[in-house]
Amino acid sequence: MLFLTPVLVAVLCVVIVWIFKNADRSTERKKEEPRVRAEVHPWVDEDLKDSTDLHQAEEDTDKWQESEEEVEHISFSHTRYPEKEMVTRSQEFYELLNKRRSVRFISNEQIPMEVIDNVIKTAGTAPSGAHTEPWTFVVVKDPDVKHKIREIIEEEEEINYMKRMGQRWVMDLKKLRTNWIKEYLDTAPVLILIFKQVHGFSATGKKKVHYYNEISVSIACGILLAALQNVGLVTVTTTPLNCGPRLRVFLDRPSHEKLLMLLPVGYPSKEATVPDLKRKPLDQILVTV
Repeated sequence: MLFLTPVLVAVLCVVIVWIFKNADRSTERKKEEPRVRAEVHPWVDEDLKDSTDLHQAEEDTDKWQESEEEVEHISFSHTRYPEKEMVTRSQEFYELLNKRRSVRFISNEQIPMEVIDNVIKTAGTAPSGAHTEPWTFVVVKDPDVKHKIREIIEEEEEINYMKRMGQRWVMDLKKLRTNWIKEYLDTAPVLILIFKQVHGFSATGKKKVHYYNEISVSIACGILLAALQNVGLVTVTTTPLNCGPRLRVFLDRPSHEKLLMLLPVGYPSKEATVPDLKRKPLDQILVTV
C-alpha cells in the first residue's frame, strides 16, 4: 500500500493539471465569443445606438445585405463666385436665417403644397452615412389626423411637465411661455413628422445598415428649417418626449422608423409673438486655430 502512494500522487497531479488546462481553454473560448460576434455583426456606432434596437445584436447576420458594388463616378459640376459676390451672398443668407424664429402661433391659412414638396426635396439633399438616406418625411394635412396627434402629444406632454422633465427643465422653459397645450398642432395647415430609419432594406428584402442615421437625419432637418425660412413659412422644432412609439403606430410607420422631430408649418398668425431672445455673438461661437 505504501508502494502505491507515490503512484497515486502522480496520477492525481496529472488529473488536476488536465482539469485546470481544460478550464483555461473554456474561459478563453468564452472571452473570444463576443469578439467574434462583434466582428461579424453589421457596423453600429455605440454612441448613437438606439436603445430600442438592442435586440439586433442577437439577429442572424445572414439577414443583412452585403456591400453593394462600386458606384460609377461622374464629373463634378461646380459654380464658383467672385470673392466679393461670395461675401455678399454669405451676408444675405445669414440675414435671412437670422430672422428665423420658433413660432408657436401659426395661422390656419392654407399654403401651396408644391412648396412643401420642394422644401422636403431640398431636405433630401442632405449628406448621409454611405448615402443611405435614412429619412422619412410624413406630411399630415387631414384635420382629424392632426387633432389626434395633438391629443397624443398633449397627453404625454402634461405628464412630462408635471413629472418627467423635472423642476429645473420646467423653469428654463418658463421664460418661453410654453406648456403642454399645443394649439398649433390643430391650426397649422401642415405637420411634418421626420422619422429616422435605424436600418433599411435592399431589393431582396435583406436589411441594410444605416450608418450615423441620427446625425444624417438631423442634418436633413437643419436644411429643411433653412428651406422653410427661405420661402417665408414659420415653424417650431418639437421633439415630443415619450410620444414617438404611439405616433409611429398611429401613422402606420414600420418598426425600424423612429420619430426624431415634428414641425408644424404655416404662416404666422396675426397675433403671433416670440420671446425677445438674443443670439450669441461670433466671438462666443467661433474658434479659429
